[in-house]
Amino acid sequence: MNPLYLASGSPRRRELLTQIGVPFTVIAADIDETPLAGESPAAYVERLARGKAAAGRATLGGIAGCVLGADTAVVLDGRILGKPQDQADALAMLMALSGREHEVLTAVALLDGQRSQARVVRSLVRFRAIAEQEATRYWASGEPRDKAGSYAIQGLAAVFVAGLNGSYSAVVGLPVCETAELLGDFGISCWQDIPAH
Repeated sequence: MNPLYLASGSPRRRELLTQIGVPFTVIAADIDETPLAGESPAAYVERLARGKAAAGRATLGGIAGCVLGADTAVVLDGRILGKPQDQADALAMLMALSGREHEVLTAVALLDGQRSQARVVRSLVRFRAIAEQEATRYWASGEPRDKAGSYAIQGLAAVFVAGLNGSYSAVVGLPVCETAELLGDFGISCWQDIPAH
């Protein structure tokens, strides 16, 4: 079975892969994440996921293995909401998301040197109305600082989520169902570390 390398520094992605029983090694994959002019959000996340996988693959040299890259974008009215630059930016994002539905796009890409496959998963998240004081308290927690859209659905921001249509794990950062299917296509099975009873 091919060894798997995760080209991501995200602790959430590590947790989700571990949850489905897939052993992996984390490798670095630094790429420019600037959107291209006229690029759609779906094309953007797929390009970044493929780019991270390719950058990770390049660090391996001739070592055999599959490299997984992923990227997540929070999209409101067709505009990508990235990681906040500061408190004002985070509060502006949270207030824009307040009482509305937004889109979360997560792409996952897998490559082994011969072939490359990717999937983009679309989920819809609906926030309840958020008071500005709540948004300020949430910022003070530190959680939104490195999160797309300034929130983490698996963390304190769970209280803002009134509804979800799609994949919860994709909103966290890795669509588990689609990732498992891709891994299977590359000969990597889930549940590898589950003891037989």
